[in-house]
Amino acid sequence: MKKIITTSIATTFSIAFLLFFSCKEEPKPEVDQTAELNKWFDEKYEEQLQMSPLGLTAQGRKDQYDKIDDLSKAAEEKELAWYEESTKELKEKFDYDKLNNADQTSYDLWVYQHEIMKEGAAFENMDYVFDQMRGLHARLPSYLINFHKVDSLSDMNAYISRIKETARGIDQLVVRAKEQAAVGILPPKFAFETVITQTNALKNGMPVLNDMNGKIDALVTSEKITAEEASSLKEQSEKAINDYFKPAYENLLSWLEDEIDNAEATPTGVSRHANGKDFYNYRLKVFTTTGLTADEIHEIGLKEVARIKGEMMAIKEKVGFEGDLNEFFKFVNTDKQFFFPNTDEGRLGYLDESTKYLDDLTKKLPDYFGILPKAKLQVKRVEAFREQDGAPQHYSAGTPDGSREGTYYVHLSDMNAMPKTTMEGVAYHEGNPGHHMQISIAQELESVPKFRTQAGFSVYSEGWGLYSEALAKEMGGYQNPYYDFGRLVNEIWRAIRLVVDTGLHAKGWTEADGIKYFTDNSSISQGAIKAEVQRYMVMPGQATSYKIGMLKIQELRKMAETELGDKFDIKGFHDTVLGAGALPLELLERRVKTWISTQK
Repeated sequence: MKKIITTSIATTFSIAFLLFFSCKEEPKPEVDQTAELNKWFDEKYEEQLQMSPLGLTAQGRKDQYDKIDDLSKAAEEKELAWYEESTKELKEKFDYDKLNNADQTSYDLWVYQHEIMKEGAAFENMDYVFDQMRGLHARLPSYLINFHKVDSLSDMNAYISRIKETARGIDQLVVRAKEQAAVGILPPKFAFETVITQTNALKNGMPVLNDMNGKIDALVTSEKITAEEASSLKEQSEKAINDYFKPAYENLLSWLEDEIDNAEATPTGVSRHANGKDFYNYRLKVFTTTGLTADEIHEIGLKEVARIKGEMMAIKEKVGFEGDLNEFFKFVNTDKQFFFPNTDEGRLGYLDESTKYLDDLTKKLPDYFGILPKAKLQVKRVEAFREQDGAPQHYSAGTPDGSREGTYYVHLSDMNAMPKTTMEGVAYHEGNPGHHMQISIAQELESVPKFRTQAGFSVYSEGWGLYSEALAKEMGGYQNPYYDFGRLVNEIWRAIRLVVDTGLHAKGWTEADGIKYFTDNSSISQGAIKAEVQRYMVMPGQATSYKIGMLKIQELRKMAETELGDKFDIKGFHDTVLGAGALPLELLERRVKTWISTQK
C-alpha cells in the first residue's frame, strides 16, 4: 500500500561503458538465455506495474491516468497471489545454475522480494494506516499536485476523475484503519493530532482545486483548450471536490476525532501490541536486509555514538571552544550565527545556499564516478498543507526519462529547527552524490531488467545517502569546520537512531526516554529531536537502515582497497555499487566481490 509513493532509484550508462562493464565484470552471457529471462522479467514487471496507476504516473507514463490504486486489503492479497504465481513460473521456466552472474542476481532479487512480501502478510494489520509521516491522506493530494502533469484536455479530464478515485481510496483506508482499531492497533495520540491537523488543512480541497484551476489556465494560455472548455472544466473540478473529495476527508476526520481518545498518550513501541515483537523483528529484516537482532543493532549504535563523539571533540578543540562537548552542543544549537532568520528571506537563503553547495559538488562528480545521472535536481520547500516544524528533509525521484526533475524537499516552517551547520551534509545526502544520483542512475539503467531500475531497499539507498555525506568530505566539501561538525551531527544522529529505534520497540523505552538519549548525545534542536523520535514510533525499524547500510558500504570499500592495493579505482568501486540498482546487502557484497576478482 505505501510503497507506491515512496522513493524509487536511478542513471545511465554510455554504450562504451556498458560494453566495457559487461566484459570486465562478468563472464560472457549466454545471449539467448539472458534475452529470454529479461524479456520474462519485463513482461511480469509490466503486469505488476499495471496494478498501480500511481506507479505508472510516477514513472512519467499516462496509462490509467484517470485512476489511482486499489488501496483495499483484497488488492494486496491479489498482488501477493500474483507474485506467488510468477515466482513459481520463474523457478519452473529457468535453470538457475545455467544463468550468468547478472541474471542470477535478477533471479535472486525477484525471489527475495516475493519472500519478503509473503512474510509480511502475517502482519497485515500492524502497519499504521494513518500517521504523520507516510499517511496517504496527505500524500495523495501532494501526488496529484506534483505528479499529475496536464498537457491536454484529456489529461485534465483524467485529473477530475482522479479526484473521485482519491475519495474512493481514502474511504478504503478508513475501512482498514477501523479494522486495525478493532484489534487494538492504533498509532500514538501525537500521530492522531498531526493527522487531524493535516486533514483539516485539506478537507475543503482548496490546495488541490487551486492546482486544478492553475493547470486549466495554463491549457488556455497554451491554446490547448478554449475559454468555454476551461469554464466547463473548472465547474467539473469544483463539483468533484465538493461531491467526492470533501465528503471523504470529512469522513476521515470524523473517524480520527472519534478514535483519538483511545490512542495512547505515552506509548512504548510496537512491542506493546499483540505480535508486536515478531513484527519488529520482521521490520528489522526488511529495513536492513540482514539477520541482525535488535540487541546487536543497539550495541552497534552505542559503539558508533562513542566513536563519533571522539571526532566531535577533535573539531571542538580545533575551533578553540572552551568547555565540554555538551556545552559545545548547546553553543552550536543556540548561537544565532548558525541559523537563518525565521522569515521568508531566511527561508530563501536556506534554499539558495543548499543549491549552491549541490552545484559546486556536482562539478566534481566525474572525478569519483564513471556513471553520472542525466536527471536534473531542484531544491524546493514542502507544500504548506504537509509541512511540519523540524521534520526531516526528503527526496522525491524524478521520472526515468527526465521529464520531471528529482526534488530535494525541505521543511522550512520553523527556521530555528534548521541549523546552517547540518544544511550542507543533508543537501549532499538528499541530492548529489546521495539519493538523487543513486536513484537517477538506477532509473536510467539499460543493462538490467526494468524491475531492478525501480527496486527500493532502504538499507541500500539510505546507506548510500549517509555514505555520500562522508564521501563529500573527500570531494572537498565542509570547508567550514562548524559545517564539518554538522556532518558529524548528521552521522551521530543516524547512530543514535540505532539505539533509540531498538530502545523504543524492543526494550520498552517511552518517547521521553528516546528524547533524553537524543538530547544527551547530540546538538540537534528539541523540535527536530521530538519529530525524529515520533517518526521512529510510527515507522519501526526504518531508522536503522541508514547506519547499517553505510557501515556495509564502507566495509566493502575497505575490503576492495585492501585486496586491490594500487589497482583500486574509486570510480570503478562507486560504479559497481550504483551500477545495478538497489540491492539487499548480501547481493551487493556478492557484486563487489565479483568486481574485485575481475580487477585482480
